[in-house]
Amino acid sequence: MSDQRKIVIDDQEVEVDGAMTLIQACEQAGVEVPRFCYHERLSIAGNCRMCLVEVVGGPPKPAASCAMQVRDLRPGPEGQPPVVKTNSPMVKKAREGVMEFMLINHPLDCPICDQGGECDLQDQAMAYGVSGSRFKEAKRAVDDLDLGPLVDTTMTRCISCTRCVRFTTEVAGISQMGQTGRGEDAEITSYLNQTLDSNLQGNIIDLCPVGALTSKPYAFTARPWELTKTETIDVMDALGSNIRVDTKGREVMRILPRNHDGVNEEWISDKTRFVWDGLRRQRLDRPYVRENGKLRPASWEEALSKTAEAMKGKKVAGLIGDLVSTEAAYALKQLVEGQGGKVECRTDGAKLPAGNRSAYVGTAQIEDIDSAKAIMLIGADPEREAPVLNARLRKAWLNGAIIGVIGAKLDLSYEATHLGDDRKSLELLFGPNIQNAIGKDTLVIVGQGAIRDTDGDAVLAMAHKYAAETESKFMVLHTVASRVGAMDVGATTEGGMDAALEGAEVVFNLGMDEAEIPEGPFVIYQGSHGDRGAHRADVILPSAAYTEENGLFVNTEGRPQLAMRANFAPGEAKENWAILRALSAELGATLPFDTLALLRSAMIKDVPHLKKIDQVPENEWQALETGALNDAPFSYAIQDFYLTNPITRASALMAELSANAKARKEPKLAAE
Repeated sequence: MSDQRKIVIDDQEVEVDGAMTLIQACEQAGVEVPRFCYHERLSIAGNCRMCLVEVVGGPPKPAASCAMQVRDLRPGPEGQPPVVKTNSPMVKKAREGVMEFMLINHPLDCPICDQGGECDLQDQAMAYGVSGSRFKEAKRAVDDLDLGPLVDTTMTRCISCTRCVRFTTEVAGISQMGQTGRGEDAEITSYLNQTLDSNLQGNIIDLCPVGALTSKPYAFTARPWELTKTETIDVMDALGSNIRVDTKGREVMRILPRNHDGVNEEWISDKTRFVWDGLRRQRLDRPYVRENGKLRPASWEEALSKTAEAMKGKKVAGLIGDLVSTEAAYALKQLVEGQGGKVECRTDGAKLPAGNRSAYVGTAQIEDIDSAKAIMLIGADPEREAPVLNARLRKAWLNGAIIGVIGAKLDLSYEATHLGDDRKSLELLFGPNIQNAIGKDTLVIVGQGAIRDTDGDAVLAMAHKYAAETESKFMVLHTVASRVGAMDVGATTEGGMDAALEGAEVVFNLGMDEAEIPEGPFVIYQGSHGDRGAHRADVILPSAAYTEENGLFVNTEGRPQLAMRANFAPGEAKENWAILRALSAELGATLPFDTLALLRSAMIKDVPHLKKIDQVPENEWQALETGALNDAPFSYAIQDFYLTNPITRASALMAELSANAKARKEPKLAAE
């Protein structure tokens, strides 16, 4: 039950929950309070003292507003609401004093500091500090840390706000950072000088309010005011994290998270944040045609006419890759089925049932993790498949949720009960006390690893049935960004990829680089990078990557989101839908849309829920038919977190991170 209290903040009376801190109450009243250590998603440290306010009638000294609750305030002599002032002379003097102390040892690095222009210390020194310094003593200096290839450190700038320590221990679930020493000797350090071992470590760059932690790959390449900022969606996993892509000219310079409470809160994985160097390398920037066994550059006219010639009157199979937008999947389906062919998006062999959204998406939202009392992971490895979702599972565990795992033992960032690693463990869930054992507010999460084998449909049906019998919410954790959207537009063939390829004379490969295409058919590859698909191709049609075209992506919970173009594709590469539209004209079967808007309206006419941008449609429960299970153990969908798609494989940084992760797992040899 909420405990509403009245409080007067700067002569403005507001009613807030008594459990709120003063800084939160001020925020609700629209009053800005400066802060360095306080962050709404981390525990309260109360150590920077920048958020001091005056509590009228309280002690004759300012109070830290982040560490004092509204219910701790005393009412006035006649029961009037408590009064808090954020701009009185006492507060102004206190803030100036705190800022002066902060700057005693802070170096004058602003012209060369990577945080310049985005630095909280800079902004607040201008707004709340004094114009000069009274200190003539020498400033202290601190050795820098080596936290690995992602986070650059200049620890002399550190103001000991401990945000990085709190994030790594509370959200990321690693215990490598901490603070040692007291007074002037206090410094943030890593345990035994270890580098950070987490897929979320890049978030401490955003959290650092000064220039102590900055991005190593981005260092000294651009200033914030030179960048064009585009709000878009990430496609490195199926979570659909909300991101901001910053570009300078045609180049992507960095990728930052955007806040979305329903999806990624304000965190993104390191793959999402640092993959941008892969957008510059191994790019396909002109069409190619294979002649005498070798690929040679060609013009668009030649490539399209050769493609049309190969497809006319032949049995065509269309394959949809991992990073393809829903519009491109829909356009390919129209094109290939118009030629009497078949399309398939489940190229990893996942046995997802077409047409049953309650089984290939589920009935849960990502936000349901927060309130779940128990969570069952079946063949899912969220640490690798969706690190930001894993942080949410950790938060649920910290709040008391019980987590069960069926699959090979995992090294997660929280405690989980291992219930077995094979299919037989699934049958054990259906005991006599199934209702009492788990109760309501339960979430069942099925990973792609569980449903990719020959009995994948039986595993999915079993998990689906278990969710129904325990009245749990059900979620399929996808690993690729394009899958749910492609399933929504019906880009599937009964019998999966093998059935689609059976007897095919021509394969139209739309950005699919993860599975082998058998020898024999003529292969047309449309994609952005020279990866496995391009090596097998007879014609290459270069297309735009995810930051270079507008597109719709549906995330793992079934939420349609818009990705916006941030920069332009290199060379002669074109947008995916435009290539397919041009090819349809060459085939004499012109698709009925000349613009992306017309394509979208045709797609929405066929699949109405796609127009509900940023809303999660409710899926009607449709039971699945159960089948026989084999007794093999579950495997996981992702073996190497850093190398999962053509963009990551083109990135030098991802290759380095992958090598580092492998080296960490190797057994340590003692020195002789």
